[in-house]
Amino acid sequence: MKEYFDGNTSALLLLGCPKLPVQTSVALYLSKKLRDKDIDVMIAGTDAAINLLKVADPDGHYIDNCINLDRCIEDVAEKRVSFDLTFVFVHNDANISYAATVNKLMNTKLFLIIFGENTKELVQSVDFECDKIIAATTHNPVPLKNKIDRLME
Repeated sequence: MKEYFDGNTSALLLLGCPKLPVQTSVALYLSKKLRDKDIDVMIAGTDAAINLLKVADPDGHYIDNCINLDRCIEDVAEKRVSFDLTFVFVHNDANISYAATVNKLMNTKLFLIIFGENTKELVQSVDFECDKIIAATTHNPVPLKNKIDRLME
């Protein structure tokens, strides 16, 4: 997998509703790891998800380029933006729909970060090509952090 992180210059992190606490910390962590590899990171999310990130990182050390989720999907559909890598945070069916939309609209290497209580059902409902990072966790970010570390090593 490491080859995906060598030579790519842009990544999209797509966040849905921040109902589960693990999403915010893992998004911050992943953004930092990508930035360490000189990959430009855009974070698209609901207003609540973006506000949680901005409050957690007020000086913009790990995030500085954020956009509303719906506007980002519109920009992707209109071909105004494109990304080499896309990470979609998935804890419900709506997030899988966003991932499927991005997969159809953009030529990107797609990763689904699947977490929460219904990971088995969510994994089974994915019917498109992507890599999956999976942990049945809602509060503890360490299982996802460890999988991201292995992916990027």
